[in-house]
Amino acid sequence: MKLSIMERIQLLGVLPAEGNAVTLRIVSDLRRDLSFSEKEMKDGEIKTDPENNRVMWNNSVDVQKDVKIGDTARGVISDAMKKLDTEKKLNLALLPLYEKFV
Repeated sequence: MKLSIMERIQLLGVLPAEGNAVTLRIVSDLRRDLSFSEKEMKDGEIKTDPENNRVMWNNSVDVQKDVKIGDTARGVISDAMKKLDTEKKLNLALLPLYEKFV
């Protein structure tokens, strides 16, 4: 699945920090696959602002990555999105990602 910089950052933010051993292994693999290489950081002009705890990048650059997301990983993401929805913590920025996985 091709994912943009924003989608990758959003997914990294919604993945669960707790769960059973299987879930945590999948989340660990997803975090590694969703992370950015040095080349992607340079090409997308990705920078972190430690004062505001924000990630910034050049929106005019289309840096996408093809990330393999298996059925179990898709389920973990879907469950995380559904939890945000149930808790009414879903926001407009996450809605397109929600629609991809739920």
